[in-house]
Amino acid sequence: MDNVCLFFLLMSLASLMFMVAGLFKPWLLLWWEDVQNRRKVIKVYGSVALLSYVVYLSLLLVN
Repeated sequence: MDNVCLFFLLMSLASLMFMVAGLFKPWLLLWWEDVQNRRKVIKVYGSVALLSYVVYLSLLLVN
């Protein structure tokens, strides 16, 4: 169970770092999209970061 908690924590941190990097160069992280802008970077990577952090916190409460 600790490995799963660590996975979600690292995934939230990695997506947060990708979001910060995408704010500088959005085309680098959204290469598959037709339109690459900062709003989409925040939507995609911010939602993944938030969702994985919520799962991490919920797993901590279960333990």
